[in-house]
Amino acid sequence: MTNTATKPNKAPKPNIIHDSAIMFRRCMKIALRSPEATAQAIIIPIFLMAMFGLVFGGMVDMGSVNYVTFVVPGIIFQAVSQSSAFAAINVCTDMTKGIMDRYRSMPISHTSVLVGHILTSIVRNTVTTLAIIGTAFVIGFSPRASFLQWLAVVGLLLLTVTLMTCFAVLCGLRARSAEDASGSMFPLFILPFVSSGFSPTDTFPAWLRWFADHQPMTPIINAIRDLMLGGYRPGSTGTYPGADLWIALSWLVGLTVLCFGLSVRIFKRKLV
Repeated sequence: MTNTATKPNKAPKPNIIHDSAIMFRRCMKIALRSPEATAQAIIIPIFLMAMFGLVFGGMVDMGSVNYVTFVVPGIIFQAVSQSSAFAAINVCTDMTKGIMDRYRSMPISHTSVLVGHILTSIVRNTVTTLAIIGTAFVIGFSPRASFLQWLAVVGLLLLTVTLMTCFAVLCGLRARSAEDASGSMFPLFILPFVSSGFSPTDTFPAWLRWFADHQPMTPIINAIRDLMLGGYRPGSTGTYPGADLWIALSWLVGLTVLCFGLSVRIFKRKLV
């Protein structure tokens, strides 16, 4: 007689693309179940843009460029840094509420858990950025960028959102509670103010100007603003962004790789 016994089914091999798509859907469902978080990602950026553009705009003379146009990149950075805190909180919640015990026993790509959070935060921050730009157009935003320059702006903004999200995920992995995760994002809340986001750095005291000129956000903001203005920089002559664009790309790519690499390493270590 022939042996008709069936062989046990092998567990499917992890597929990071398939698993990431599943984790992304899970994280999006969690985000949509929190209407207050969604509202904050939209309402607060609109309020910030309106406040700086309408309340403070008349107090600042930027020459041929109105203050609304000047301040848009700084508002984007400020709002995205606040919105990214939700990613830190959600990652910390996953790590402390026991669901990781279930993931540990499942035949999935563990990195996909982080990718799901990152993609969800990128979507949320994209909505935040669009809300800011839309509000800016309503109150007087007047960019001068060409089509190719707008493509460059979109690329820089996507890299910026990805960097802030990866930093938030790293903070969430290292935090012991949701409050710690949110508090760890404090540097991102402050750095936009100590940069060229809201005023030219040559108005700062000498010691503060040195710090502002050499921290990552200043060249990134300068590059985005210069591209939005079609290569013009208020109070200067020449064609921009110039060197700021390459400095910005170096910061964005380098810090994103560093934050994501550290996140994956910490995450896998905690799963053991």
